[in-house]
Amino acid sequence: MSLLLGTTITVSSNHWMMAWTGLESSTLAIIPLISKSHQPRAIEAATKYFLTQAAASTLLLFSSMTNAWFTGQWDITQLTHPTSCLLLTTAVSIKLGLTPFHFWFPEVLQGSSMTTGLLLATLMKFPPTALLILTSPSLNPTLLTTMAIASAALGGWMGLNQTQIRKVLAFSSISHLGWMTIILLYNPKLTLLTFYLYCLMTSAIFLALNTTKITNLATMMTAWTKIPPLTTTLMLALLSLAGLPPLTGFLPKWLIIQELTKQEMTPVATTIALLSLLGLFFYLRLAYCATITLPPNSSNHMKHWQTNKSVHILITTLISLSILLLPLSPMIFTTT
Repeated sequence: MSLLLGTTITVSSNHWMMAWTGLESSTLAIIPLISKSHQPRAIEAATKYFLTQAAASTLLLFSSMTNAWFTGQWDITQLTHPTSCLLLTTAVSIKLGLTPFHFWFPEVLQGSSMTTGLLLATLMKFPPTALLILTSPSLNPTLLTTMAIASAALGGWMGLNQTQIRKVLAFSSISHLGWMTIILLYNPKLTLLTFYLYCLMTSAIFLALNTTKITNLATMMTAWTKIPPLTTTLMLALLSLAGLPPLTGFLPKWLIIQELTKQEMTPVATTIALLSLLGLFFYLRLAYCATITLPPNSSNHMKHWQTNKSVHILITTLISLSILLLPLSPMIFTTT
């Protein structure tokens, strides 16, 4: 409840102090969820998360106070002082895990459970994204574009040699944040659309992995015997997250490349499209491990005939949306 309340306060506030209060509430609410298992790795993840988020909140407060000192404005949309804009960009980048402030995110996600990882990758990204959209007219375009391309590049490169699924999904998140940030100044609605579709696809994948108890590539290769239909649709959801047509994940990338071309930023669009090929490689590897490989071992798995029906209905709905939403693109074109 504190998590939802903090998110709601931040998203709906006009005053910097209220936005800061909501962010703090969310941060303090997620820490017990990260450290719930009491394992050393979980405690380490909670400590790293707390320290980075506390630093980001301090910078955000300092940014808003500097702006209020020079302009007399506490309104979020009235952020006009250059130093404040720079500090805010840094603070929100740390909150989101944008390059070069990405270092904490893969470690924290690896130390958390799948359910907490889902919250960290989706719900906890919403308040900082909302603040970024509200302040976008005041931010530096060159800085945002550089950070976005760096995030897309780093998310792709670092994900290539990972064997832990949560770390792969963390670098995938960093890469997607690059796509959201690059279009922020030119079409904020498109940033939100990309964020919503990313949350949809990531939720489907995290819940499917949680159901089949997959944590790394080795367990993924033997998990297809547990629930074969689920691992098959998991493969499609992973390819959707990679942005392959005709799946849902292709839609935001298509719209972003189109918008960047309209803004006469064709070299930037070409660069970020080529960098997404790095991500495509590790998604294809995950998809291959999920459905095609059969390793030569004799470990037996008990088939999961009796499973939680309500969770399965949720996963089915999310995976269906993750795969089949592309035909709705004409309607989305008219709204954006």
